[in-house]
Amino acid sequence: MSSMIETPVKAGGEAEATDLVHRTREFIRSEVLPVDDRFDGDVTRAGGDDLRRELQEGARRRGLLAPHAPVELGGLGLSMTQRARVFEEAGYSLFGAMAINAAAPDEGNTHLLAHVATPAQREQFAAPLVRGEVRSAFAMTEPAPGAGSDPSALATRATRVSGGWRIDGGKIFITGADGAGFFIIMARTSGDAGDRGGGTMFLAPAGTSGLRIGRHVPTMDRSMVGGHCEVAFDGLVVPDEAVLGEVDEGFRYAQVRLGPARMTHVMRWLGAALRAHEVAVEYAVTRRAFGAAIADSGLAQQLIADNEIDLAAARSLLDVACAALDAGSSAAQETSIAKTFGAEAIGRVVDRAMQLCGGMGVSADLPIARIAREVRPFRIYDGPSEVHRFAIAKRAAKAARARVGS
Repeated sequence: MSSMIETPVKAGGEAEATDLVHRTREFIRSEVLPVDDRFDGDVTRAGGDDLRRELQEGARRRGLLAPHAPVELGGLGLSMTQRARVFEEAGYSLFGAMAINAAAPDEGNTHLLAHVATPAQREQFAAPLVRGEVRSAFAMTEPAPGAGSDPSALATRATRVSGGWRIDGGKIFITGADGAGFFIIMARTSGDAGDRGGGTMFLAPAGTSGLRIGRHVPTMDRSMVGGHCEVAFDGLVVPDEAVLGEVDEGFRYAQVRLGPARMTHVMRWLGAALRAHEVAVEYAVTRRAFGAAIADSGLAQQLIADNEIDLAAARSLLDVACAALDAGSSAAQETSIAKTFGAEAIGRVVDRAMQLCGGMGVSADLPIARIAREVRPFRIYDGPSEVHRFAIAKRAAKAARARVGS
C-alpha cells in the first residue's frame, strides 16, 4: 500500500463522483477481494478488527474512507444518488463496505448522528466513527415478545434517576456489538409495550457499568465484524446528555436512519450479486457440455438474461428511492419497494448464478456459495419482505381512500 495520503475528492459533481467509483473499484479488486477470497468471506478468520483497521488505512490513504459521511466530520459528503455506484463497487467484495468504513451498522449510525446528534455528541461519537477509530452498534431488536418487525413492542425500559436515566432490558441480533466503541440504545420512556411512540434513543460508551455483551447468536452470514449479539442492560445509568434527540421521539428518529440504511444495503448487496453473476457468466462461456459452451444453451441463456433484468431493475428502483431521499422526502414507499424488490432480486441473481455453475457453484472454489450465504438474510434484515409488503399495501390503500373520499 502507498505511504502517500491522497487528498480526498469531495464528489460535488459528476466527474468527481465517477472518479471515486473508478478508484473504489481498483482498491476493492486489488486490495480487498484477495483477502475475501483467501478466507472465504469469514471476517473473523481473516482478522476481524485488525483486518478492518488495515483495510481502512488503505482506503484512507486513497481518499476513499467514509464516502457517505458529512465533510465536516471527515467524510466525502456524497449524496444518496452519488454513493449508489460507489457502494456497489465496494460491495463487490464481502469485505468492501467495511474497508471504506461504509458497512452496517456504522454507516446508518453515522447518518443518524449527523442529523440528530448535538455538537458535543457529534464530536464524541460521530467523528471517531467516521475516522474509523471505533465501531458502533444500534440496539433495537429484542427477544420475543419484544421489539422486532413490530417496533411498538419495545420492552426495554428507561426510567428517570437523579441526573439521568436508568436502562433495563435485553436485546438480540445486535450487529457489531462485540468490539463496538459505543451503542445507540432504543428504550421505552413512556407508555407500554404495544403502544405507538414513547421510545427514546440513548448513547452509551462500551464498557459502561450495566452494559453487558452476551453470546454471539450463530447465523449463516460471516462477513460482519462483531457478530450479531445478545446485549443486556442491567441498571445501565446514562446522563441526560446521553439522550439522542428528544425524549419520546426515538421512533421518529429511527425513520431518519432506516430509509437510507435500507438503500445502502441494496447498494452493497447489488455489488455482491454482480460478482456472482459475472463469475457465473464467465464460467458458462468457458465450460462445455454436450458439445457446446454452457452459455450457448437456451436454458442457460434464460438464467443469464433474467439476472441482467433483475440487476437493472433493482438499480432503477434504488435510483428512484435515492433521488426521493436526496429531494428531502421520507421516501417511505420508494424505499420499501426498492428494499423488497432488491433483496429478492439479489437472491434470485445469486441463486441463478449458482445453478449456472453446477457443482462448482456450491463449492468454495468459486465465491458464489458464500455470497448466497451472505445475501439471504437481507430479506429479513431491515424489515422482512412481508412487513414491507404490508406497509406498501397500506399506503396504496390510504391513497386510494383519499382519492375516492372514503
